Amino acid sequence: MKNIIKFCYKNKKKIGFGIFEENQRIVEIDNAFHQKRVNTRKLLPQQIRLLPPISPTKIICVGLNYSEHISELKMKRPNEPLIFIKPPSSIIGPYESIEIPKSSKQVDYEGELAIIIKKYCKNVSIALAKNYILGYTCLNDITARDIQKKEVQWTRAKSYDTFCPIGPWITAGIDANNLSLQVFVNNKIKQNSNTTNFIFGINEIVSFISKIMTLSPGDIISTGTPPGVGQLKQGDTVEVKIEKIGSLINFVK
Repeated sequence: MKNIIKFCYKNKKKIGFGIFEENQRIVEIDNAFHQKRVNTRKLLPQQIRLLPPISPTKIICVGLNYSEHISELKMKRPNEPLIFIKPPSSIIGPYESIEIPKSSKQVDYEGELAIIIKKYCKNVSIALAKNYILGYTCLNDITARDIQKKEVQWTRAKSYDTFCPIGPWITAGIDANNLSLQVFVNNKIKQNSNTTNFIFGINEIVSFISKIMTLSPGDIISTGTPPGVGQLKQGDTVEVKIEKIGSLINFVK
């Protein structure tokens, strides 16, 4: 299957969906799911602004899915996927700013591979889970670490506005079980791992969550972060880079 890159963009006052074709041509499609062509035209990169590639009903995150990350946080390895939810109100797109809240003294980056759900998904098996995946994107699970450490629930630490940068687009048609994942802060590498190091694999995660809650088209599942998490400060530029997908760049203010 040919790799397909889908994205949401704004061109002047128009918001639309598109896919890349050869010669920098953008093919407009009606939405991120059906890929019905609306128009074909060439747009230059400076003519569009990338938006978050999807609008989910919910964002489910998997915590502690890399052994080395568990060690750096001094936590116990889970026996099954540990999940929590971030609100859709926390989403921002590429090149938007992460805001450090006044209530936190330590806001950390966490680069992650995110799964985008294609169709309604309930009680699916591990073997069939791949049929419910639209594609993959980059996600930065921004976390108020000082708040996370003092509370049993992670909701407040994970849910501030701007705490879920995603993008730059959705890539379909790839095997996401062996992709390099890196995070750079001010062009210095901070995280460097591979999705082969997952404790719980992609299909296992989708199946597990579908047996708890119905997943809707466009829902996001973030698969956990590797070791090397660290603090962000005002003025920083943070980049989540995943092989075969691209780079998600955001600023900190």
